[in-house]
Amino acid sequence: MRRYRVVEDRASVDKLPSEVELDRPNAARVYDYMLGGANNFAADRAFAEQIKVVTGSQVRPSRVNRSFLRRAVGQLINVGITQFLDLGSGIPTVGNVHEIAQRARPGTRVMYVDNEPVAVAYAEHLLADNPDAAIVQADLRDPAAVLGHPAVRELIDFNQPVAVLMLAVLHFVPDEADPAGIVAGYRSAVPAGSYLALSHLAADGHAELRRAADWFQQTGSPMVLRDRAQVAALFTGTDLLDPGLVWASLWRPDGADPELPSPVDSGVYAGIGRIRTA
Repeated sequence: MRRYRVVEDRASVDKLPSEVELDRPNAARVYDYMLGGANNFAADRAFAEQIKVVTGSQVRPSRVNRSFLRRAVGQLINVGITQFLDLGSGIPTVGNVHEIAQRARPGTRVMYVDNEPVAVAYAEHLLADNPDAAIVQADLRDPAAVLGHPAVRELIDFNQPVAVLMLAVLHFVPDEADPAGIVAGYRSAVPAGSYLALSHLAADGHAELRRAADWFQQTGSPMVLRDRAQVAALFTGTDLLDPGLVWASLWRPDGADPELPSPVDSGVYAGIGRIRTA
């Protein structure tokens, strides 16, 4: 049974940033709820339950993506990465990047970036005693602002390889915002030998995802699904690690997760590319 932190009471609400909308579902908080997190509001929980009914989904893409995050961070640690820039990190619920990375290699530095005030407030509390992890409130669609932020420059050494994580976030970036250009902005800021890890909901997956995308139009984070070719184009300038860009459940499975009826049931494309040039 999930346990929720009560945030709708008057005392708790008064502590929240003024821009937080209690009565409108937010993608980061919906995702937190789907993963069993505690930092979500009644509107987020109700919306997530509606999504389950409409799509017939048991929050499969959320959990598949979280599993990919775990495996991706582990693989990046194995190839020697000691710095992570997690863009659109959301609420750092259980199994987040710094927990995985720092357990495997103490001293690994993790910078989270998100524009959702509840995610940032919770992360600031969670990371208060961790000198090697921090979060900034910023919009990933503005690479110059993110990369120039003093806290980012203080924690991340851009003269050394960096793992840039864009997991389950670019499907919230519309075409007119130029997602490929955004990725290029970060890719050009890190040295060759850095890595780009990316996952994205699939337009050529199950119809239930298209129904979910329609429902997300009523949130502050409308969703844009993309097919495999469109997601592959985001890896321009990188060499994909084996097995390439695949359904997330097929990316180096380790047997720790229950098998899906079919790989397409993941609904998520995932891959990691080694950045060739700055």
